[in-house]
This record gives sequence, structure tokens and C-alpha cells, in this order.
Amino acid sequence: MTQTQNVFKDDRKLTYLNSEGADKPLISPVSPDTLDKARAHRLGRLREQMALRDVAGLLLYDPINIRYAFDSSNMQVWTSHNPVRYAMILADGPAILWEFKGCEHLNDGLPGIDEIRTAVSWMFMTKGDKAPAGVNLWADEIADLVHQHGGGNRRFAADKLDGPGLHALAARGFTYVEGTDLTERARSIKSAEEIELMRWTIRVCEAGMARIYEHSVPGATERELWGHLHFENARSGGDWLETKLLTCGPNTNPWYKECSDRKCQAGEMISFDTDMIGPYGYCADLSRSWTCGFTPMTNTQRWIYSTALEQVDHNLDILKPGMSFSEYNEKSWRIPDQHVDYRYSLAAHGVGMADEWPVIPLHVDFDETAMSGVIEPGMVICVESLMAEKRSESVKLETQVLVTETGCERLDSFPWEDV
Repeated sequence: MTQTQNVFKDDRKLTYLNSEGADKPLISPVSPDTLDKARAHRLGRLREQMALRDVAGLLLYDPINIRYAFDSSNMQVWTSHNPVRYAMILADGPAILWEFKGCEHLNDGLPGIDEIRTAVSWMFMTKGDKAPAGVNLWADEIADLVHQHGGGNRRFAADKLDGPGLHALAARGFTYVEGTDLTERARSIKSAEEIELMRWTIRVCEAGMARIYEHSVPGATERELWGHLHFENARSGGDWLETKLLTCGPNTNPWYKECSDRKCQAGEMISFDTDMIGPYGYCADLSRSWTCGFTPMTNTQRWIYSTALEQVDHNLDILKPGMSFSEYNEKSWRIPDQHVDYRYSLAAHGVGMADEWPVIPLHVDFDETAMSGVIEPGMVICVESLMAEKRSESVKLETQVLVTETGCERLDSFPWEDV
């Protein structure tokens, strides 16, 4: 445990406290200088990838990529499915944000934004039959900027672009380059300042996990328990939860059922996966399992839990910089036959402002379609296990680690259960 985490375990009841020992929102100790250095690193990473791909501009619609580029946050979930704000980074020019009308002031003081304009909407919900006129107005503005700052380069990258926009730019003589590859690779390598921001998100997440733990008593519903993580994240400056993966007892197997109004019963396994987008926009992706009512595990529960932990420990021990994804797969822990049909589909994945590239499948699923690549220092990787067998409950475990020059460092410290 670190001094900032203030965790204690007393009769299997885990309590998470702030520095004053009180149950109240956690206030970030991260300095403005650290935040500005993280912002500069992230924008620089995008520009580096743009240069490698020889694109005149990078058009961003994904709110996570806009947050990464500028630390600009506005209605993140809503704008993930309503394309009403966007940004463009010009290779030899400014970085421009087109903001939702009336929200321009939300970006005051953000150092990476050179200019703010009012967004031009052309989705059907806002424009209806006038959408074609809207997309032409939008495309003319984008084209004009690339003409001004592109030096004759007519290649542009975009992360998410609906068909009408793509066709409108193609009609103006521009060549589309897939931008998701660019942004994912940029985001994959974290600076020391980014890791400091991520550590704080994990701190908040673990406070929420402790709140779940303390309320894991008979009669609590799955949704009630899941609400404790939402509560801690929201009151401490976080954003949202990507999933609703907390279940108990028979609902844990098969995995991926979302939390329900089922009441947890004494002795049942409670398993969850946080997928929490927390303070500063970073993801804390942690999984734990324990028994309702803090009861000792049954022999079957103990066996499955210890098997899952063995997988996590082994796959952590082999994780090294310079290792190819295929080598990681070759050296990874082999799941016993009785658990294969109930397995998780992956062994490890990247994480940053959300789950990210790369994804390394579990050995059972690693075939010619698995991506190639190399584990690099500065990546943050989640190592996972889901273990179950016929008619058993599922145990879900996951830890988040920084790849260093010599190995890896766990960023979370919430305890495993004693087995």
C-alpha cells in the first residue's frame, strides 16, 4: 500500500479513507504544472504520428481523442454518439477546436488550443433535410484550412467520420487516411505525468471498490453495489463507467451479464470489472471478486479464485519490454481444460483514457488474426483472468500495470482475497 491510499483491512471489512480519515470526496493533489506537461506530451505524440503518416491534418470527432489532444471535455457521453463538436490538428499550422454553440467558454485556459470556432452540425437530428447543405458548409471550411496550412498535401486522417463528411472531402480532392491507428499508437505511450494522473484515477476507483466491499452484505442488490462506484467516481471528479459488469452468484456465469435488481445472498461470489473513466479522463480498469457477507470461501470458490490468481501472477511475471505479442502469448499461462469453455477472450490489453490498443488474446484464441506488435516501455497494460467451470460461479481478477525499462510496475494495490 502507498501512503496516499490509506487502506486498512479489519476483519475482512475494507475501508478507504481520505487524508483526514473522513468519508468525503477525494481532492486531487496533482499540480497544474504536472497537468500542463501531460497535455503537452499528448499533443506532441499526435503530431509525431501525423508526421510519420505524412498527413496534412488530423480530424478528431471521438471525444476521448479530443480530451487526449487538448484536455477539452464537454458532454463526453452525449457527443460520443452525436457528432456536434470536433477538432483538427494541422501538421504545419494551428490546432483548432470547433465547439458546440454556447460552450466555447468551457475551454478557457487550455494551452493546446490555438483557435476556437463554432461547430457546424450536419447530422440528421439537428438539420433534417438541410443536412446536405450543412455538410457542404462544413467541408468547405475544413478544405480551406488544409489548403492554407497543408503545403499542397491533400492527405488527411480522421478518427470517426460519418459517410457524408468523408464523401464531401473526397469530392474536394482529399485523400482519407485511417486515423484510429494513428491516435491509438499515439496514446499507447504514457509520460511520467500521465502516469501520475492515472494513479489518481486508480486511487478514486479503489475508494469506490472499498465502498462496494463494505456494502457487500446479504440483501444488497447488484445495482446498489454498482452504484457505490458511480457515487465515489462522480463526487471525486470522475466521468463515467463504460460497463455495468457487477454480478453475484449464478449471474456471474456466464460472464457479461449486466448488474440487475437481484439481491446478493450470503456466501455468494460477487465479481465485477470497473471500466471506470475517472478524474482527468483516465481509465481505471480493475476487477475483483469476493464473497457476500465476508464469509470464508467454499472449497470450489477457493479453488477457482486461486486458479485465477495464478493466471494473473504468471502473466505479470513474464511481461517485459521488447517482448512481441506473439512471444507473450507463447509464454502465457495455459488455462486448464475444465475452464476453457468459460474463459475470457483476452489475456491482456492496453489502457489509457479508455481501453486501448493493443489487445492480446488468450492463448486459446491467439491465431493468425491476432495483431502483431511489441510491448514498449511507457505502455499501461491490464492483465486479466476470468475463471469458472460448469455450474460454478465466475471469479474475475484484473490488475493495471506500467511497463518500465526492465519489467512492469503495478499501479493498483487493492488487495486480493486470502485463499
